[in-house]
Amino acid sequence: MDILLCPSILNLVVDDFVHEIIELDEAGCDIFHIDIMDGHFVPNFGMGLPDFEAVRANTKKLVDVHLMITDPGRYVELFSQKGADIIYIHPEADIHPARTLSKIRSLGKQPGIAINPGTSIESVKELFALTDYVMPMAVNPGYAGQVYLDYVEPKIIRLAKMKDQYGFKVVVDGGINEENLTRLFHAGVDGYVLGIYILFKQKQKYKTIIDHLHRI
Repeated sequence: MDILLCPSILNLVVDDFVHEIIELDEAGCDIFHIDIMDGHFVPNFGMGLPDFEAVRANTKKLVDVHLMITDPGRYVELFSQKGADIIYIHPEADIHPARTLSKIRSLGKQPGIAINPGTSIESVKELFALTDYVMPMAVNPGYAGQVYLDYVEPKIIRLAKMKDQYGFKVVVDGGINEENLTRLFHAGVDGYVLGIYILFKQKQKYKTIIDHLHRI
């Protein structure tokens, strides 16, 4: 199973943003992960459209957009037009999540759902047939740099066991370090959103870290 490494661009608080994107691209990351927050669905503001456009303009890799916003269906067409390859929504934030996921697919993009720590599999599994990616959150959404919540892991492992039945990939977001990444990879998880505990603010270069993780 190939591992999918997805740098969380929210962690890039640097002057030379474009240089960092190019370096991550050349280092061999698989998917650029961009968090969009509205200060309403989550208690914080994240990246904006100019940030997304800057990433898209400087990589040919897949770019996902994680819509931590109320009523995400209003914006999927915009991000599709701007070049998002994968669009994640939170079912709790959308009155008609099935309609929104179908809309994403009709736009030629890959739909995904993000599952909050307090959201059960049973409450969203009817949507699995409409998704290409399921992203269990191992932190409460809204802030970078949070610690991995161990109590979510049984749910993550359950999802990994269900993926072949429904045909989705599992990508975990939040608090990923080498220890839990290795454990989850052996449990069948496909991808990982990488933040400060494993990629950013480390002494090693991006390529050294990404090459190492691709060999796990």
